[in-house]
Amino acid sequence: MANTVKPSDKVRIGIIGCGGIATSKHLPALSKLNNIEMVAFCDLIRSRAESAAKNYGTPDAKVYENYKELLEDKTIDVVHVLTPNRSHSFISVDAMEAGKHVMCEKPMAINAEEAKKMVDAAKRTGKKLTIGYQNRQRNDSLFAKAEVEAGTLGEIYYARATALRRRAVPTWGVFLNEYEQGGGSLIDIGTHALDLTLWCMDNYKPKYCVGSVYKKLGKKFPTGNAWGDWTEEQFTVEDSAFGFIVMENGATINLESSWALNMLDTREAVTTLCGTDGGLDMNDGIRINGIRHGRQYVLKPDLSAGGVAFYEGSNGAKPEDREAALWIDAVVNDKPPFVLPEQAYAVSQILEGIYISARTGEPYYFNK
Repeated sequence: MANTVKPSDKVRIGIIGCGGIATSKHLPALSKLNNIEMVAFCDLIRSRAESAAKNYGTPDAKVYENYKELLEDKTIDVVHVLTPNRSHSFISVDAMEAGKHVMCEKPMAINAEEAKKMVDAAKRTGKKLTIGYQNRQRNDSLFAKAEVEAGTLGEIYYARATALRRRAVPTWGVFLNEYEQGGGSLIDIGTHALDLTLWCMDNYKPKYCVGSVYKKLGKKFPTGNAWGDWTEEQFTVEDSAFGFIVMENGATINLESSWALNMLDTREAVTTLCGTDGGLDMNDGIRINGIRHGRQYVLKPDLSAGGVAFYEGSNGAKPEDREAALWIDAVVNDKPPFVLPEQAYAVSQILEGIYISARTGEPYYFNK
């Protein structure tokens, strides 16, 4: 199916899901673009859709409670799927089948099977599909990727993907509901760290993984949580999860994620990369280490200059602004999206593998 959006047109966008991720990330970022208009808003809670339409929509923006009614509007070019994880797959597939390009918030889906349905739908319909991994658009991330592509690190054979919080459990929405979300810290923030690491390595072929998932601190009160306490009945997901991943080429990745963990060395959505010619970490901005003229060196680039556009089409200093601009540019100019669906599918495969390994107590092998 050919792209129907002309460069001279304004891209007409429909928003499905008008909760926190919509109003804090996607809608403000989209509103900064001059070549789009948000013409439809859908949410199971109608008042949220009405509020979003009032604040971000065109004067004649329509409001829906049923996403399938929104998809019937043939004038909508793009749909943003910003709902709980459980519904990412079937809404995205329905949207592509209805002729819409789709931006789906992370994670891609609650498991690999549902994620694969999305990849297949994009291929079948010819519509563009991308996933909201905006951490790729940070200045440190873009610099790290440029260093890897320049060959500074050589062959990367070991990496750490880190998303560790001490006491920062999200207590709003459905974050604590395993049915709606598919998991806790691993699928919520571990997914960002893993995507960033795989992208920097340009390695999307896992061989096997071993995982451990813990529900240790969700039942301890008072919690000391940054966003307040929860009830014991609410907390049905893990508070921390850890995975050891071996890739087909022999590279290994340690994935660490937590919403609540008794440690002080907390960092979120960062990577450490170790290669044959050098290493890189995000412990203090970007630090690159290696050997030069027989001496050890550490290079710490200054990334404080603001929103440098490392890629054509990037604008704005905030990662979500760059993400939105690149996504709409891909739609208008018929380019591949910055986050490819096949890449996000690999992330979903590994996350599911860690959950399965933790449940069975055995290594999980991909491509069995």
